Amino acid sequence: MKETIAMVLVGGRGTRLEAMTQRTAKPAVPFLSKYRLIDFVLSNITNSGLDTVGILTQYEPQGLMNYIQRGATWDLDVREGGIQFMTPYLSNEGEQFQKGTADAIKQHYYFIEQHQPDWVLVTSGDHVYKMDYRPLIDQAKDHNVDVLIAAFQPRDALSRYGVLAFDAARRLTHFEEKPTHPQGDHASMGVYVFKTSALKALLFDEQSQGIDFGHDILPLAIEKQLHIEVYPFSGYFRDVGTIESYYEATMELLDHPEWIDLYDYQEAPLYSRSYDLPPHHIASPYPIRKSMIGDGSLIMGRVEHSVIAHQVLLKDNSFVIDSIVFPSVTVGENAVLRNVIVLDHTVILPNTKLVYDRPTLIDNERLWALFGGHDA
Repeated sequence: MKETIAMVLVGGRGTRLEAMTQRTAKPAVPFLSKYRLIDFVLSNITNSGLDTVGILTQYEPQGLMNYIQRGATWDLDVREGGIQFMTPYLSNEGEQFQKGTADAIKQHYYFIEQHQPDWVLVTSGDHVYKMDYRPLIDQAKDHNVDVLIAAFQPRDALSRYGVLAFDAARRLTHFEEKPTHPQGDHASMGVYVFKTSALKALLFDEQSQGIDFGHDILPLAIEKQLHIEVYPFSGYFRDVGTIESYYEATMELLDHPEWIDLYDYQEAPLYSRSYDLPPHHIASPYPIRKSMIGDGSLIMGRVEHSVIAHQVLLKDNSFVIDSIVFPSVTVGENAVLRNVIVLDHTVILPNTKLVYDRPTLIDNERLWALFGGHDA
């Protein structure tokens, strides 16, 4: 038996990230050179003292599962608990594909029953934030709530989120999913603590379709007048569900790594699976300015305000500025890149100019479409 277990939702398609998630689960997308998006929630779980995690996958799961494996990177390869992957399956009722966030938990509710926890932490695996979940769980226990919702104040449009309001006692007073005219200034982070009995009752209630937490479960909980409270989070939180938000989050954390204590290696480190690669090597006559360079990369060009992942080759006189370069990319001599996100294994020919006013995805297919297979 575990007092609290975590359920991490990683099965969505992430279609707004376009080619970035064409063959990759969104939580497996690289971030800040050496990390993947999934590193944030798994590190949060470990740093919060939780050790039993169900990861609910669906879309392109193999790469993500291979990256996480048994969870040793995050000290989650424990004998009693640890990480368990849950994928769609075939049953007597037919194919069990997940219709939404709540439906995913419902289909794999056996995992919760197996551990018989008092509380269930539900979160997503594709958000950028560092958070100690213990204060949330303590508030839920101390106030004996049925549902606790973590909330933040977005930097972008509230209409993208589930918007909520709460009183001085943190009791929920209003909730609306993606409203046209928001009645509050806080948004749900998609992080919940449920009393297990309340979660089961909501998921299996005959009045609800039980597909999504924001669209179905929370409105049902409000209708049934359950005890719902809000935990306001004042730290950095980013939903990087679009190309623009992904790029903006990268650039602002490049400028302000202190916003997520990126260089905290003691109190709440951000763990990531490391590859057996040599250190990066700078063989450039130009200074590298305000950038992150991954292991195994050889830099012979110029880099300013950019993120370079591992095993990247920048050849002589290439210039990368305000850009993100994914693993195993080659940039030819005299190439210029600005405001681009270059995807894995892309080869940019010498003298290519890729300069844009807004963040733009670049891969081999895009290059072929632009230049028709000819030198740029």
